[in-house]
Amino acid sequence: MESLGTIVKAIDYIEENLKNDISIGQVAAAIGYSEYHFLRIFKEFVGLTPASYIRKRRISEIVSLMETDDSPICDIAFEFGFNSKENFIRAFKAEHKILPTEYRRAKNSLLLYGRFEPFPTDSELLCDVIDLDPFAIIAFPSSEEFPPNFWNKYNAKGLSARLSGGRQVIDYGVCLWNEEKEKLDYWIGVSERDAKGNIVGTVRLNISGGLYAVFRTPAATHFDFVQTIRRTWDYIKNVWLPGSRFERRNDYELECYVEESRKFSETIYVPVKIKEK
Repeated sequence: MESLGTIVKAIDYIEENLKNDISIGQVAAAIGYSEYHFLRIFKEFVGLTPASYIRKRRISEIVSLMETDDSPICDIAFEFGFNSKENFIRAFKAEHKILPTEYRRAKNSLLLYGRFEPFPTDSELLCDVIDLDPFAIIAFPSSEEFPPNFWNKYNAKGLSARLSGGRQVIDYGVCLWNEEKEKLDYWIGVSERDAKGNIVGTVRLNISGGLYAVFRTPAATHFDFVQTIRRTWDYIKNVWLPGSRFERRNDYELECYVEESRKFSETIYVPVKIKEK
């Protein structure tokens, strides 16, 4: 596809110049497109504006270097165009809803953006369709519109250990589309049987069980784990469901993960039913 090939060339240009000033006009000129046409097709294929992509990539590269480079954060950030430590902290918090110092202390899995690569439509994920038994989850309602940012807060503040009484247990991200408000409702917590600690501020979610398609995300690292989760959801929605004999049913979807395990893999439960002929 010609437009996709052109976007890949634009990504090449951006990646080569992440440490330099980059204008939208420069990128558009590098691939022979008008700014208007470039902005339209970039958003269509990448899902972000070029400015958002550049900002997210720069912050992600800085975070990666924070793990391996002992240089002061301000020096690393300066390499990528942030002219002060304060500007970087402000941008980091706007992106992830926690401070860089909180991240360094908790080392939780952030939604880092690697270089854009088209999702391979012929990829296959192992999937089991099971009959899930009913159970309950004790969870905090999300205070963020973007679920990964709520995970940042949940992990950085040690809320899993608070709920479990200090034990390492499975955490559940629970989501359900709210038809009335036309928005995604999201919660994070632990199963009721593991909730042996402080549950102030939580709600009880009754998972009714039934037929679920179960996926396990591909192997990932600390730096691409959350991005891998997003790409897996994209695969389920755009590839697996349309090609399967199942369709979604309106019930809780679940993301199961043990942050402290450092295995960087997650199990996803999607409520399904057999498609009507």
